[in-house]
Amino acid sequence: MSLMMQEILEQPQALARTFRAERDHAQEFQRLARSKKFRLVVLVARGTSDNAALFGRYLIELTTGIPVSLAAPSVHTLYHARLNFKDALVVGISQSGEGTDINMVLKAARREGAVTAGITNEPHSSMAGIVDELFLVRAGRQRSVAATKTYTGQLLLFYLLACALGTHITLASVSEIPDRVKAALSLAPQIKALAERYRYMRHCAVVARGLNVANAYELALKLMETCYVVAERFSSADFRHGPIALIERDFPVLLIMPEGRTFADLKKLMIRLKGLRAETLAITSASAKLPATTRSIRIPDAVPEMYSPIPYIVPGQLFAASLAGVKGLDPDRPRSLQIVTKTV
Repeated sequence: MSLMMQEILEQPQALARTFRAERDHAQEFQRLARSKKFRLVVLVARGTSDNAALFGRYLIELTTGIPVSLAAPSVHTLYHARLNFKDALVVGISQSGEGTDINMVLKAARREGAVTAGITNEPHSSMAGIVDELFLVRAGRQRSVAATKTYTGQLLLFYLLACALGTHITLASVSEIPDRVKAALSLAPQIKALAERYRYMRHCAVVARGLNVANAYELALKLMETCYVVAERFSSADFRHGPIALIERDFPVLLIMPEGRTFADLKKLMIRLKGLRAETLAITSASAKLPATTRSIRIPDAVPEMYSPIPYIVPGQLFAASLAGVKGLDPDRPRSLQIVTKTV
């Protein structure tokens, strides 16, 4: 079994550990947030952590009403711009806590008046020594180059952060996520068998909308780095604005579509894709009604859309790890990559 697969299977325990350790911290941070009355949240990250930040943007804006921006680190590191961060919360997200450009942005933001927070898996990292508030992913040591358990841990901490900044996310609902992930992991044998069909896949599109757009980006990244598949990733709204021209007979399109507000839009897109004779594979709920002949991976648990992103990325992780095995590739040793990537 690959290290990647081992770490995928460790996620229920890692998520439960992270929740138990950080829930009180989130409640303490709530008092600070109420006194500061943040007018803006800025998120700064790279790679998989940038996908987690994209989720954080949707979640925080939806549940708090605070505008959220995704930082462009080069504005600080290459162009040395000075930005006004008064009344802003700036959050750095990094598995290792050693992203040079991420930490440079945090330092600059703190100098310009921001409250800074870090989300990392490493308590003794450089990031830990920079930020005002440190939220720790308790995933244990990451051994696989392809991040899985640290990604879902970052998402869980965004739920806790949203709980601290607003009133729509409840600790009780967040506490249910580890068990929902455990249920999703029961799909592993089915997904391993399904991956065989895609042995020769060299390109695909991954599509979602709303809260799960980040998962479309993350699943595409996993397919690129572990299976060497050219995986384009889109919001379904953006996909209609041009990229749908890519679609021809048997072109693979993976759709992440939990039941909820985004489901009807994605189902309409799927019907159009079937008309174009695309190969469609949906990650959806057990009760979802889909067009005939659509292949699907069905989450056995009824997950509210607001809390779907963590359990819904798990089948994607399993699919990427299984497909790498089917292709005869080692997902733990992707070419040209290492666990910590430093950019400035």
